[in-house]
Amino acid sequence: MPPRPRPPEYDAFAIAAPGLEPLVAAELTALGIAATAIPGGATFTADAAILARAQLHARIASRVVVRLAEFRATAFHALERAARQVEWPRFVAARRHVRLRVTCRKSRLYHSDAVAERVAAAIIRAVPTAVWDEQAASDDDEADGDAQLFLVRLDHDRCTISADASGALLHRRGYRLAVARAPLRETLAAAMLAGARWDATQPLVDPLCGSGTIAIEAAMRARQIAPGLQRSFAAEHWPEAHAPAWAKARERAQAAVRPAAGVAIIGADRDAGAIEAAQANAARAGVAADITWRQAPLSALELPEGPGLVLTNPPYGVRVGEKGPLRDLFARFGQLLATRAVGWQVGLLSADRALESQMQLSFDERFKTNNGGIPVRLVVAEVRTRSRARG
Repeated sequence: MPPRPRPPEYDAFAIAAPGLEPLVAAELTALGIAATAIPGGATFTADAAILARAQLHARIASRVVVRLAEFRATAFHALERAARQVEWPRFVAARRHVRLRVTCRKSRLYHSDAVAERVAAAIIRAVPTAVWDEQAASDDDEADGDAQLFLVRLDHDRCTISADASGALLHRRGYRLAVARAPLRETLAAAMLAGARWDATQPLVDPLCGSGTIAIEAAMRARQIAPGLQRSFAAEHWPEAHAPAWAKARERAQAAVRPAAGVAIIGADRDAGAIEAAQANAARAGVAADITWRQAPLSALELPEGPGLVLTNPPYGVRVGEKGPLRDLFARFGQLLATRAVGWQVGLLSADRALESQMQLSFDERFKTNNGGIPVRLVVAEVRTRSRARG
């Protein structure tokens, strides 16, 4: 009997929001995947099993791609020649739709549409029945189930071509259909938990929970529910996809799920609609029994026996006229913590140092990133008595 062919290996890259690269690399390393943080994400070598494991369990990365080629291109004939060398039939099935996202930076080939035409021609030449969807894909565009997305990047005349292995962006866990105002992406909520170093052994409270993303991500983490367990991925549709590796990865992920969180997780919000949305989202995520929801204002903050972590995404006050009321909110929040949460940790996703200062806490910055285009920082402090806190 001839030897069974080995599954292919990939030069993979987990894309992350700016500032979250070390957290993504640490998360992959914890999964037993050797990863290195670099600007934009984390690199790692993967076979089919590792590619499946990384995507099923990735909580912070926004997308995983596989690098197909890297070469110098200062003229279209060089681009065309190199693009024809890519093994497109490995990643594009017959009659499959293809989308391209092209970015050009400080390169002689600066016209993204013209670059896309050349790369698409190479794909169709290799897979004649493939269908090119000519509309350019944006940075956060999510190729539908019938399309394979390729990323083409020209930077200082170096061209990198990558195949999207994820499909829908990885924050699409499948549970958040109902949202409150200014929803927090699941990946950023997971990054907040990792940045705050919450290890699922102490209580967690979000007193401004909105649609409940932080609490739900905490419950999934506590129960070891792989965030990608209920969804599919683009790599599963590749002609060379190794179905047994994906099946085994899913079986192992399912077997690792714990029956209960085993720790108090509480989400509160003064808005009844937000709590209703949070409850529905938690039910879809399979963690309804693991979270206590309360419709209550911040002034009614109640904490279980601690110490634990208060982690929240407060309003940023980016609109004119909002700073005054928010200063009062942050000052009151600090006062409440000083009387009810001594010994606890508090973490905030903050866009304004002046608002943070109203809480009179000695914050430690854990990371900087963006949320909805707004520069934000995760800051964490230990709540102490006011006599020992920064005034």
